[in-house]
Amino acid sequence: MEKYKAETNMLDYSNVHIQKLIQKRGWRKLAEFDRIRAIYNYVRDEILFGYNTDDGIPASKVLADGYGQCNTKGTLFMALLRACDIPCRVHGFTIDKKLQKGAMTGLVYKSAQKNVLHSWVEVFLEGTWYELEAFILDTVYLDKLKRMQGGCKGRFCGYGVAVKDFQNLVIDFDRNNTYIQREGINQDFGIYDCPDDFLKQHWQEMSALKAFAYRNLGRHLMNRNVKKIREV
Repeated sequence: MEKYKAETNMLDYSNVHIQKLIQKRGWRKLAEFDRIRAIYNYVRDEILFGYNTDDGIPASKVLADGYGQCNTKGTLFMALLRACDIPCRVHGFTIDKKLQKGAMTGLVYKSAQKNVLHSWVEVFLEGTWYELEAFILDTVYLDKLKRMQGGCKGRFCGYGVAVKDFQNLVIDFDRNNTYIQREGINQDFGIYDCPDDFLKQHWQEMSALKAFAYRNLGRHLMNRNVKKIREV
């Protein structure tokens, strides 16, 4: 299990701001289950859903940004878990861009790659690996999205969500798996010890021009859309 607690370039949990956060929240003093749940809730709701410059940024940068998406929030989640002696690993995928429609709009959506790099975090507790994905979207965003959709029932795909039952989401961790985008997965890359290893083998494929446009324009438009939903 020690390799699932190791610090890496991306899981930079020795960073002073990460250590101060852990100390302030008192997570290390909690029982193991409570520790995981408290960190999970923090990453889900206090690190808002949004789009960073790149999937490969370290946990300390995600914390500084205060927002993230599946891969970047997962990096911060893993760093906080490992810093608190909780074994964890990353499971890599791609998802269909259709589930991003609404967060992505117009030319940004049209020009996006069909397959979007995705991951969730797997956490070891009491002899079981739990698959945790629903930390990606903060509950304020989800609640406002439900209001926008006017009581949509059953399957839903869009705005960062791909689920079978939109009205009965399993997003709280209580010794269970949690999912929010699983129904959009179209390719499985398997399990990796850390995000550094995952991104060495897989990355978001796009031209240099598209990457520049995403960093400097596209993601800002996407974050603006997400903010509008959260403020409805």
